[in-house]
Amino acid sequence: MKKLLLVAFTVLSFAACTQDKSQTIEDKAEKAVPSVLSEDAPKVKFEKEIYDFGVIEQGEVVTFDFKFKNTGKTPLIITDATATCGCTVPEFPKTPVKPGEGGIIKVVFNSAGKIGMQDKQVTLVSNANPEPEKLHLVGEIKEKK
Repeated sequence: MKKLLLVAFTVLSFAACTQDKSQTIEDKAEKAVPSVLSEDAPKVKFEKEIYDFGVIEQGEVVTFDFKFKNTGKTPLIITDATATCGCTVPEFPKTPVKPGEGGIIKVVFNSAGKIGMQDKQVTLVSNANPEPEKLHLVGEIKEKK
């Protein structure tokens, strides 16, 4: 009986911790990005969402600027840009992008330690509606001779 109560208490404790964390994350997101009506929301239009860097040798560094424009009616606020691994580093505008204006998401990919076909994704967190698609750096890495 004691074991059953201990297991039940442990399960309830983990469930309570999980709920508290998700609420905290949602609360932070609401505070970080102001909400607007969907018809007035900023919209992101990229010139190119996929950059094919072709075939490179292991250890080369690839840099690409993803150019975009805010085609919405309110300022675009990008709060974060994350990549699928530490070898890819995105840089994004830290100030709001006004309607009709453009900006750049600079992505640097270091191919050291990589080989074969690669698809590195960058995900943006913003107040755009709909959320922008993921950006991709794709190509092949050959072993250094």
